[in-house]
Amino acid sequence: MSSHSPALEIDGLYAEKLAACLAKAEGNGTADEADFCRRYPDYEHTRHLDALRAAQYQRLDALKHVYLDYTGGGLYASSQVEQHHRLLAADVYGNPHSFNPTSLAATHLVEKTRETIHEYFHADPDEYRIIFTANASGALKLVGESYPFENRGQYMLTFDNHNSVNGIREFARLHGANVNYVPITLPDLRMDAAALREMLAQAIPGGNNLFAYPAQSNFSGVQHDLTWVVEARERGWDVLLDCAAYLPTNRFDLRECKPDFATLSFYKMFGYPTGIGALIVRRDKLKKLRRPWFAGGTVEIVSTLAPVFVRAEDEAAFEDGTVNYLSIPAVEIGLRHLLECGMDAIHSRVVALTGYLLDNMTVLRHSNGSPLVQIYGPTTSEGRGGTIAFNLLDERGEMFDVRLVEALANQAHISLRTGCFCNPGAGENAFHLTRQNVEECSVAAAPVTYERYVAALSATTGHTVTGAIRVSVGIVSNYADVSYFVRFLRSFLDLESPGLLD
Repeated sequence: MSSHSPALEIDGLYAEKLAACLAKAEGNGTADEADFCRRYPDYEHTRHLDALRAAQYQRLDALKHVYLDYTGGGLYASSQVEQHHRLLAADVYGNPHSFNPTSLAATHLVEKTRETIHEYFHADPDEYRIIFTANASGALKLVGESYPFENRGQYMLTFDNHNSVNGIREFARLHGANVNYVPITLPDLRMDAAALREMLAQAIPGGNNLFAYPAQSNFSGVQHDLTWVVEARERGWDVLLDCAAYLPTNRFDLRECKPDFATLSFYKMFGYPTGIGALIVRRDKLKKLRRPWFAGGTVEIVSTLAPVFVRAEDEAAFEDGTVNYLSIPAVEIGLRHLLECGMDAIHSRVVALTGYLLDNMTVLRHSNGSPLVQIYGPTTSEGRGGTIAFNLLDERGEMFDVRLVEALANQAHISLRTGCFCNPGAGENAFHLTRQNVEECSVAAAPVTYERYVAALSATTGHTVTGAIRVSVGIVSNYADVSYFVRFLRSFLDLESPGLLD
């Protein structure tokens, strides 16, 4: 499921209640923040991030944006853009696939960035290679199309995965490999450890077995145990770890956690540049991959007179055409920015703000005592990141259409996200949908559109099912952001859901 946010006619009652809640000063704001800091003392050690926000992210407050979509995309500091602009303005850079002065200048910057990525993740160059891609999805596709799936092979993945991981199953099935999903448990949406251990024991000796899971769920924020990487590899599995949602607010050290493949998007980490991701791959597993085609830059020689071509060595064989050589240097600038901020400080801030949100969201209740918020995933900060998926319920337990919530959030200058976030498995489990529900509604909604599918699901289940709402905090989120959002949520108290919107 994915969400569209059409222009909605917002009922005056909702708009009036929203305006009243946002205008209301909740006691003494300074005293409220002081109480927050007493409850989350580690937050005080992150105050330099407030100064950073004022100096380099000032557009947030100048434009009155409350940005709560860090899992969708990180935000860049003004200094990142300025440094990159100065770099580009100071020299002449040409296509790296040559040995002239401008080409060599570009090659130097690309390789310098590659070295910085090795250093940032403590990825020993003798053990790991860095392959530049367009994004995490491009890195995942690279693994999927090149992994030697076969009749004796297996592709195992968790229900909690991004669609770019789910999509690899089509490559696996094309080559006759078995595809199996590891169940997740309710209500926390964590992997079923017993089921996973049983499925890991089913690796085919001598076969090609690939296990994929996210370090952190982009749906619920659940952080799945990284020790599964070790156990899976010991049991004969190659491990693909999707790190896209995990890296923006957590340390990741490839000396301690050693997946065979790790995928990421740099804009998720520090906002700029977009269009650059990476596949970090163990050198021995890079040799195992077999690409179904070749392109410019990936070969040593090609003949059209004879069916002859020789692939390039190492990462060059996987970087199609010309890499994005003008944007790649901005990746090094972004990584240096994170190091200056301090990943421990970013992590501590996110833990504190997430804890505040969870504490406040779980106690919001209508006058009849029924809960306003239904959270999908853990309701404490333990074993989770700064991403929270939820729905709003009226006093009868009926969901508010997420499109109404998003429209009202837009009106309040809050950037959040609605839908299933390209993670249908987590959503289907969270909403207690069955295979029969999905199959019947897919037929009933034909020709399928999002709106028709949502209507069919709502009719089948008897409840409004339009997806979930997701908020996520990041590098320069602050107390003002989350307290404002809690006031936004309070505007729904004692209001009745209008049901599924047309």
